[in-house]
Amino acid sequence: MKAALSLTLGGINTMDESRNAPTAGGEDFSTLFEQSMSVSDVRPGEVVHGKVVLVSRDFVTVDIGFKSEGQIPIHEFLDRAGNVDVQPGDEIDVFFDGTESEHGGVLLSKSKAEQFRVWRDIEEAFNKEQPIEGKIVGKVKGGLKVDVGVPAFLPGSHADIRPVRNLDKYLGETGEFAILKFNRARGNVVVSRRAIMEKERELQREQTLKVLEEGIILEGVVKNITDYGAFVDLGGIDGLLHVTDMSWGRVAKPSDVIKVGDTLKVVVLKYDAEKGRVSLGMKQIMPDPWASVAERYPVGSRVTGKVVSLADYGAFVELEPGIEGLVHVSEMSWTKRITHPSKVLEPGQDVEVLVLDVDAANRRVSLGLKQAMANPWEQLRIDHPIGSHVSGTVKHITDFGVFVGIEEGIDGLVHISDMSWTQRVKHPSELFQKGDEVEAVLLNIDTGDGDKPKISLGIKQLVPDPWDRIPNDYPAGKVVDGKILKVLDFGAFVELEKGVEGLVHVSEISEEHVEDPRKVLNPGQEVQVQVLDTDAAERKIGLSIKGAARSIGSKSRMIIEKPRCFFTSNHLIVKTPGPS
Repeated sequence: MKAALSLTLGGINTMDESRNAPTAGGEDFSTLFEQSMSVSDVRPGEVVHGKVVLVSRDFVTVDIGFKSEGQIPIHEFLDRAGNVDVQPGDEIDVFFDGTESEHGGVLLSKSKAEQFRVWRDIEEAFNKEQPIEGKIVGKVKGGLKVDVGVPAFLPGSHADIRPVRNLDKYLGETGEFAILKFNRARGNVVVSRRAIMEKERELQREQTLKVLEEGIILEGVVKNITDYGAFVDLGGIDGLLHVTDMSWGRVAKPSDVIKVGDTLKVVVLKYDAEKGRVSLGMKQIMPDPWASVAERYPVGSRVTGKVVSLADYGAFVELEPGIEGLVHVSEMSWTKRITHPSKVLEPGQDVEVLVLDVDAANRRVSLGLKQAMANPWEQLRIDHPIGSHVSGTVKHITDFGVFVGIEEGIDGLVHISDMSWTQRVKHPSELFQKGDEVEAVLLNIDTGDGDKPKISLGIKQLVPDPWDRIPNDYPAGKVVDGKILKVLDFGAFVELEKGVEGLVHVSEISEEHVEDPRKVLNPGQEVQVQVLDTDAAERKIGLSIKGAARSIGSKSRMIIEKPRCFFTSNHLIVKTPGPS
């Protein structure tokens, strides 16, 4: 009886052909022999397919169909957690490193098989200009380190389409990379992220150009922000979103509204195919608030808004996002003259205003600040009717009068002609100084054409007009005592009582002809005069010295007490009165 012969071919046992027994796989001996011969053609330095037959503490035994099995150290099968990630029956690729070892097996390596496959994939990707998957795992001098199965170098200039100063933000990112060059012998691989992005961007650009036209709404990503707007990537094409087209409301700076990396819906406002320029709008997607502003803010309505900015001529108040109105400097106070809006308002302040006018076509709303407050002029008419007495402080003195403050921010003018019934006032400073407390009569409130009325005050009106009684007190022919105030070429002014003066014409000084009144009369001299006539309308009194002399029965002289004056034919004699 022939002994049975056992052969191991690819892990399949068979019996001696003379026994004519079928094999485990149902194949005859010749077929198995041919398979064993083909396996034996496997040469060292190649990756072959094998099957795990045993997993021990130190090794994993793998059958590759050779005449003997190989053992691979267990550490090549440990995952990151340190667990063995293989079990008997698994089919794996291994690197055939050599023929039988000193232990009678073949030399195999799983890690070398993986390296072999990686380099094969790298070579294939390079030749076919295809991307390869990788992960950025660290920073190195001049760029980044990328794990593509083997360590690869990513130059900093190839990290992105645009130059990047800080490469740290790419750490940990996974993606596709283009193979710029490689050297398997030296283990060098240089990759590019930028090349992949440029290719993708070009594909996106082609797709975007197919649909790009004015009025279309697209989604884009904010790439860069400037002082005047933002550049939005529409997909291979950048468009400019100007700050004025970001919102219907006021935008101080673009970064207040959007940030780099934001995804936005924008509308194409203008597209210049020749220059490749695209203008975008964001606010245009939303309804224009000015379309119905007149209905929401009718003229005369009171509204509350926020001061957003100040100018020399007024303040801009935001009524709602996109709607701002102007409070002109002239509409800020009923009584004060505002030199700059900052004297009254400040940015961020909430204010109540009155809508004065709405011009939707020109996107203008006129607002009034003072109109939302009580009008002090109207209250003045109620509190101080014409003819009533008011009191206040002298605020300002001019050549023509003094201004008296009678209410907060309300001044009235006392004209120089309304300071005294009888006294000749050359300048108001003769009677008043700044800060004096005075009482006056409200004579008139003249609204004129402006909003700020003119108030006329009178001080002399506090007392009766003496000229109402002067015609009765000084009838024609009456002789009265007086004092010479001033002597001029044409005569002398004589004070009859405080504030009441009369004129002695040069022809009424003496019976004799007087060439120069200043040679016979002096200021301060006391005289007796006769009233010739009184004109209340013109506020004039005509006096005569020689008439007074005649009226007391003197033929050629006029007697004046303290001292006495005597006119002779050619001389004026003044004597001090003695005892009778």
